[in-house]
Amino acid sequence: MLSERTSFKVLFLACCLQICAEKVFASSGVPLPVLAELYQRSRMHAEVAPGKMSSAWQAQAEAQGEVVRKMKEEMKANPAAHTKEQLDAEVAKLKELKAKADDPMNALEDPVIKAKYQLVRSVGEECVTDGELALLLSKKPDSFRLYDGFEPSGRMHIAQGIFKAMNVNKCTKSGGTFIFWVADWFALMNDKMGGDLEKIKTVGKYLVEVWKATGMDMDRVQFVWSSEEIASNAVSYWTQALDIARRTTITRVKKCCQIMGRLENKLTAAQILYPLMQATDIFFLKADICQLGVDQRKVNMLAREYCDSAGIKNKPIILSHHMLYGLKKGQEKMSKSDPDSAIFMEDTEEDVARKINNAYCPSKPEDEAPAAQAEDIDAGLESMHLTSDDLKNPCLDYVENIIFSVPEATFTAGGSTYNSFQSVKDDFVAGKLSEAELKGGLIAAVNRLLDPVRKHFKEDANAKAILDQVMQWKKENLVPPKGLKRLVAMQSSKPVWCVFAPYATAEITLGQLTSIIRHLQQAPADHQKVLWCPDWSSFAVNSCNGEQKVISACYSMMIEALTAVMPDLMKDVKVLIQSEAILLDPSQYWISVINVGRHFQLQRVRAVDEANETAGQVIAAMMHVGDVLAIAPSTICSSPAAKVAHELACDYIKETEVTEIAVPAVHVSPPVDSALKPPHMMDGPANADDEIYLLDASMDVGRKLKRAFCEPGNVEHCPPITLVDACVISAGKGLAINRKEENGGDKNYVSIDDLVADFKSGALHPGDLKPSVTKAVDAYMQLIRDRVKANDAAKKAEAELKNFLKKAAAKKKK
Repeated sequence: MLSERTSFKVLFLACCLQICAEKVFASSGVPLPVLAELYQRSRMHAEVAPGKMSSAWQAQAEAQGEVVRKMKEEMKANPAAHTKEQLDAEVAKLKELKAKADDPMNALEDPVIKAKYQLVRSVGEECVTDGELALLLSKKPDSFRLYDGFEPSGRMHIAQGIFKAMNVNKCTKSGGTFIFWVADWFALMNDKMGGDLEKIKTVGKYLVEVWKATGMDMDRVQFVWSSEEIASNAVSYWTQALDIARRTTITRVKKCCQIMGRLENKLTAAQILYPLMQATDIFFLKADICQLGVDQRKVNMLAREYCDSAGIKNKPIILSHHMLYGLKKGQEKMSKSDPDSAIFMEDTEEDVARKINNAYCPSKPEDEAPAAQAEDIDAGLESMHLTSDDLKNPCLDYVENIIFSVPEATFTAGGSTYNSFQSVKDDFVAGKLSEAELKGGLIAAVNRLLDPVRKHFKEDANAKAILDQVMQWKKENLVPPKGLKRLVAMQSSKPVWCVFAPYATAEITLGQLTSIIRHLQQAPADHQKVLWCPDWSSFAVNSCNGEQKVISACYSMMIEALTAVMPDLMKDVKVLIQSEAILLDPSQYWISVINVGRHFQLQRVRAVDEANETAGQVIAAMMHVGDVLAIAPSTICSSPAAKVAHELACDYIKETEVTEIAVPAVHVSPPVDSALKPPHMMDGPANADDEIYLLDASMDVGRKLKRAFCEPGNVEHCPPITLVDACVISAGKGLAINRKEENGGDKNYVSIDDLVADFKSGALHPGDLKPSVTKAVDAYMQLIRDRVKANDAAKKAEAELKNFLKKAAAKKKK
């Protein structure tokens, strides 16, 4: 039950709204009976959904739609009832009203939503977009989520401390929940605190204590530790990251290098992965609003662009807060690596006075150096401010964004007390407030803000213990443990002979299958044979349009086919699915991948597949090195095309002087060329009959081999001979040729050399070869078909692939 006072307020507000609506409607020219009906509808809607005010523009648009509908009916009955010009004018008016009705800023008609909006919006120097923010607050007034992240690496400067605390309080006061992504896993990856995760977590707890002391309201604040969340949700986190990678070009990711402060042409491969992971954090945390600094804007915008590509309707709203200048001239932002570039939360009163007294403090614009060429600009030094500021005075910046960030703050300097930043700036620029007076007032004000923090760490026993521990570690020379960080995917007492399956394809060819068999068969008897199926890497390079179920089905089908045609061989093969292996220890795997990326320049990794312009290609190449480290093979058997990827892994082991595992030998073996086309058509357009696929029916095999290129005497390119060698003779079987005596009689070939010699000499004619090869290859394929019929998993994989190919074919026809 509402109180009498509350009921009166609601009634009064409703009356005001009714009066306003009537005034708007009266000027619209819409018939009153129509307005009355629409008004009743709006009242009914308000009763169903209290607190959500229907827009007057929406009501007008509906009424105008009714006008247009009636005009059309009247013109249909009597063409002379209205002129075309009159109808066009009313339609134009309808479109205008619909556009106004669709404006998300209409949400601010609700005074409660408007107040929330104004408070949240005051946090950001920029909002992308204002309309989306207004709409979000109307839909989720007390349940929207904001996020920011920090790496617990030690010190906290005043912007991260006080400025952030005030911004968080504004957001939570408006009904939001603020999520802090504590990047302790990233600190571990970066060997902070000697690579000791527990020490890193303690530093994180210290930073939380600082925020408590600054007055951050913790009731609606959550701290989420990345080391725990990523490890326990590895599948959702990393597949999200790979999905962003496959949809994003390398060029686009390079624009995000500002968050790392590097020249674009000097990027390491790892610096392609970092922005992708930061974009992943947004979706992983289910953040409605990214409330980070302007310096993070580019990567946050990347997340919005990803939404367009992935068909995600609700994009994250980007609310970018101001970046404070460093205290020295020309510093676009503060730096933790330069102690005098900022005030830090643990600074003493003397530290504060010294730093501010030495700070750059111009009262008029100074000449700047000529602008550098675009290619010479370090992205880390690009301007991090969206508003024009000709002074770039860090002292004034502190007054505006630190001192006046506190609600109802005042600033006292030079004997005057100021209630607004603009009045401080005006007096300083006009010479009414001297530099010494400005700095004196700022020193006093900053120390007042830091006093509660100093007091907290003196009087709170838990906070004091944490600080003492962190300070003790800072004095120590913490050295990260040496040694190779890698996933251990398997243990073997034998040398490992590894074959990497190709990236997934729904159209697995007979050539691909027999190439894998040939590579496995070359393993020495005393070696452990391993087949590695890179399903997540396939996803990263957008194999099968990035459909993970289809990718999984591809490898399931491949493994079942291998088992069907070579059961004895496959008994001795250890099959490893990349994703399953990674999940044994995802943290170690991804740290190894990132370390690979740190070691290599971007261009060196791109050389593995320069034709691919997506970030996914870079990630897949880095992952391949991580895969090799995980398997630790003595030999990699490879086709020539994959050699460059394996050599990158070998180079990494050599160049980093790894001692835990040996540099593998790369044994290059040509693949089975199963293309059925003639040589002069190899570079022409692809055709479904160019290859035999694992899903082909018996009639498909017969048709394709009947059309296959088979020129008499040509043994350089003879697809039937290639296939019979791969499918029959290499399996220890013979090819029976049945023919009349006058044509040479029946013959059984058990040696490929004999068959090639007879075909080259003309003793074996294509007309006799093709029927026998067709029968033998189809019998080989029948082994696969029989296994699929008898195996539920294989059946499911086949159905998945066929459905995918069917949809792809239908899409191609459109």
